[in-house]
Amino acid sequence: MKELCGIGVGRTMALGPVLRMPAALSEPELALRTTDARAEQRLVGSALATVSADLLQRGEAASGVAQDVLEAQSMMAQDPALVDEVNARIDAGSTGERAVFEAFTEFAARLTELGGYLAERAADLHDVAQRIIAVLRGVPAPGLPKSQTPYILVARDLAPADTVLLDPLLVLALVTSDGGPTSHTAILARSLSLPAVVGVDGADELLEGTTIIVDAATGRITVGPGSVELAAAEARIGALAAEQHIELAPGALRDGELLPLLANLGSSADCAQAVRLGAEGVGLFRTEFLFLDSQTAPTVAEQQAHYTSVLAAFPGQKVVVRCLDAGADKPLKFLHGGREENPALGLRGLRALRANEEVLRDQLTALAGAERATSAELWVMAPMVTDLAETRYFVELARKLGVRVAGVMAEIPSLALMADQVVLACDFVSIGTNDLTQYTMAADRMLGSVASYQDPWHPAVLRLVKLIGDAGTGAGRPIGVCGEAASDPLLSVVLVGLGATSLSMTAAALADVRAELLRYTRVEAAQLAARVLGASSAAEARALARDFVANSL
Repeated sequence: MKELCGIGVGRTMALGPVLRMPAALSEPELALRTTDARAEQRLVGSALATVSADLLQRGEAASGVAQDVLEAQSMMAQDPALVDEVNARIDAGSTGERAVFEAFTEFAARLTELGGYLAERAADLHDVAQRIIAVLRGVPAPGLPKSQTPYILVARDLAPADTVLLDPLLVLALVTSDGGPTSHTAILARSLSLPAVVGVDGADELLEGTTIIVDAATGRITVGPGSVELAAAEARIGALAAEQHIELAPGALRDGELLPLLANLGSSADCAQAVRLGAEGVGLFRTEFLFLDSQTAPTVAEQQAHYTSVLAAFPGQKVVVRCLDAGADKPLKFLHGGREENPALGLRGLRALRANEEVLRDQLTALAGAERATSAELWVMAPMVTDLAETRYFVELARKLGVRVAGVMAEIPSLALMADQVVLACDFVSIGTNDLTQYTMAADRMLGSVASYQDPWHPAVLRLVKLIGDAGTGAGRPIGVCGEAASDPLLSVVLVGLGATSLSMTAAALADVRAELLRYTRVEAAQLAARVLGASSAAEARALARDFVANSL
């Protein structure tokens, strides 16, 4: 028996045999084409159409995140720019397979360089290319392994299209050698309520059929467990399953202090699931879906209709809406000009809105109108706010246009360092831990090469959270957390101990976080937070937290 360690996603556990992802197709040979160029282009065109239709069909059979990802991939397979690149390479002498490989690889590299939202699409492109090459070779496309019995899926990483198609009845847990706590795999694992451990050193050596225990709460994998370990794991799995059937109740600590648990939503289509899973409102409603892929900004009336449908789903409850968070990494033709060398540090968030104030004014007007049409309590916040001056600008404009509760997002270290001033100028602060971690650690959260730095457990990030929490406590202002960190059950307790007054997360994580919070009092949460602040690394912070839990509860 031996143990492997990684970064756990969730608080559940699984026990079962290893099944590995099939190997990717081999890289096409660098050889000159021997067939007619037009004939080769027709073959490739047919393969592109086949893959596009297949992905679209699978998307129509799916829903939510799965449908969005697959429909986006379907469009990639027919993207005119990529088709032109492929055809040009065939004209220059490449085989169809090699032309597809080179064109998609080059385009993916460009997206990776841009970082942020666009970098997320690089993995999708690689997956689409593999499917096209498989059609050209007349072999099955790489994808999930076939099995009639439950298994634990082990892979280097998972393409988004593979992750969203996982069958929770067959896949007991995920183990990957790559990825971090905010990787696509981790986020989708949470949405499917699957235990996962990512970034596992040694995962590549796990043999098919080997029995392992995956403990997402601790990030540990037990390989070849004995009878004692198996019995303990089965008992723990049973206890955790029983917790999932506890009647939904407001989020609270063990001493009875209420702590609202809210949902992060990406569109109005996500509302029903959030309500069903017990969300007490919305802590982050992302509005980008209304703007992306548009040639012009939607009208006030169009926006108000969408916002009204979201607010109406949460009568009498708080709904926190984030104004358009677009930038050079999510370029909008009506909002941005030329290409930026470093888009993560460029004209994005409030900076882009301030440079195009009419877009911001229309959005604030639409939001104020939506609140008047419903009984929900609307809170509106600006993304990527730097300091007091930007805070005052946004709050004053929002109130002028009819928004009653206006706040800012804490995603940049400068705002955390100025939090004592900022909280006095706004109604609330919401901490976006994904970007706060990215900017604190100088590590693009979409780049696999620096994924190990993208960890909200790092004490540098937590110390900034404490600055914001302390400022909020001193001024009597609500401090929410809406990043992926709030979906980590044990870390959510730390965040409360640092001063968070509400937590917002993917709806699938609500049950786990609710159960974990009930194990602690306010004093214990503060003691846990104080313990991890003294760590020197994210790994040490996790270890200190686990030791505290083991010795204190």
